[in-house]
Amino acid sequence: MKTLLDVGAAGIGMNLSGLWSDLKSAFLSFTLFDAIDILLLAFLFFCVFKFFKGKKGGALLSGIAICLVLWFISTTLNLNGTSFIFSKIFEIGVIALIIIFQPEIRDVLERLGSGPLNGIMSFGDQKKKQQLYYTAVDNICAAVSDLSRTKTGALIVLSRTTSLDDIIQSGVSINADTNSFLLRNLFFNKAPLHDGAVVIDEARVVAAGCLLPLTRRQDIDSDLGTRHRAAVGMSEISDAIIIVVSEETGIISVASDFTLTRNYTTDSLRSFLLKAWVKDKSEGAAKTKSDTYSGKKLFGVRLSTYAAVLLSVLCAVIFWLYVKIVPHTLASQEMAFLSRWIL
Repeated sequence: MKTLLDVGAAGIGMNLSGLWSDLKSAFLSFTLFDAIDILLLAFLFFCVFKFFKGKKGGALLSGIAICLVLWFISTTLNLNGTSFIFSKIFEIGVIALIIIFQPEIRDVLERLGSGPLNGIMSFGDQKKKQQLYYTAVDNICAAVSDLSRTKTGALIVLSRTTSLDDIIQSGVSINADTNSFLLRNLFFNKAPLHDGAVVIDEARVVAAGCLLPLTRRQDIDSDLGTRHRAAVGMSEISDAIIIVVSEETGIISVASDFTLTRNYTTDSLRSFLLKAWVKDKSEGAAKTKSDTYSGKKLFGVRLSTYAAVLLSVLCAVIFWLYVKIVPHTLASQEMAFLSRWIL
């Protein structure tokens, strides 16, 4: 047994020594094209991180990262069986992810193509955009106040950072400025879309009659109806703010971050929306939870963006080194693994 352990340790040592030699060789032969390759990879990784952040796919991304680490370790330590299995999983997994997230990937590519130009064009319109948010808050509060007074049920979803494409597609496209008269008409009890939710994104009414997922929590007050359960359910899968007006009592409630709070007045609702939705879009807005590490800025850019860029570059370098070093040994390892099973 001791002999086997000694042989195994010696094999690992030789493998790590070879890995160090390959790393030095890769950097010594570094060229301008390798630098371009790493920059392109970093840009792709950055897009992937932004994509998963928008979709709340952090758990999935963490799982993929863990599998990558295990794959790298198994290959480095010459664990032929484990590395062979992981290599096949990734071959199939990449295709599966493309199929599953095909609509989202297409949306990301469309935004990627139009993003830089839109960013340049909209830079000078920042003040106008801020004013749109304040106007939207005023119209939302005016509509909710009137709906509460008349005991007209309402469900309004205010988008923040999580993409709500699936929810929007379940309703009817509106794409109009946020107007108190429009909101009241959409929730009029004879209107065809009054039972669904209205989604507001970028200070515009983008869809109405949308279907929201219901929460499965058992601690919700049994007196609360479907609208309130839908609001809590929406807060569980996104960071959106959901405003609810009770059809029975006219009470105004807000669901956010897994929590439902009730008995808002028009003034308290406006104050909450300015803090939690409008955030720091103007110098007069109050500071919120975003005033943390991820919300602070350096030279006009959020620190979380710098962190994402650094992580993207790190992943790009690791991936570049892996592709540079492993392919010429991976094929021989797979052949050796198969030959052992055949023989």
